[in-house]
Amino acid sequence: MDLENKCAIITGSTRGIGFSIAQALVQEGANVVISSRHPENIKTAIGRLDRLVEGRATGKQCDVREAEQVQELIQYCVDTLGGVDILINNAGVGLFNLVENMSLEEWSDTIATNLDGVFYGCHFAIPIMKENGGGFVINIGSLAGKNAFPKGAAYNASKFALVGFSEALMEETRYDNIRVAHIMPGSVATEFSGKPVGGEDSWKISTDDIAEVVIQTLKHRSSCLTSCIEIRPSTPPPKVRG
Repeated sequence: MDLENKCAIITGSTRGIGFSIAQALVQEGANVVISSRHPENIKTAIGRLDRLVEGRATGKQCDVREAEQVQELIQYCVDTLGGVDILINNAGVGLFNLVENMSLEEWSDTIATNLDGVFYGCHFAIPIMKENGGGFVINIGSLAGKNAFPKGAAYNASKFALVGFSEALMEETRYDNIRVAHIMPGSVATEFSGKPVGGEDSWKISTDDIAEVVIQTLKHRSSCLTSCIEIRPSTPPPKVRG
């Protein structure tokens, strides 16, 4: 896909992986709609993007747990940019707790953000892509979608399900010239875990690494569909074996 003047939506994109993807897309000449639950973060992020490439980014508040807000986000992209060529489902939360101690709200928020929000975005964007002759959906998942761990039941459930959802969607849309891929990073140096990013994270994947893979995937020749990409740190700390 030639990214010049393509219309892209990125959920959860005022910081971390989503913001790095937005930076990469505007540098490639795409027009981007960023989103967040917090309007002040959107304003700050657009300012940073404008300093990089002026006039390529706009934004709208959106809580991906709410179907109506996701529909409004998709329509905003159509009304503002003229269509939806690329949908990057990046918004996500990680709430980690033992099943017996996990609150109902923690479970619901994790599933609603990490899975329902992806469904809503695809549900509302795909008819527009079909009408316009095609598009590209990239779902940002995690290696937690194939590797379970203690206190990760909700997060693992959402990411395991995202793999199945993405692969089914890929089969549904491939003959409509809509390509679907899911990216599964390992440990990424972001504030996602609730801890500040520091020198001790130097071994982790950078958000720019993820953005680079997104751009490579979007620009891959149409004769080949890259549907699943796993990304790991090259040299994580060795595991201590007892």
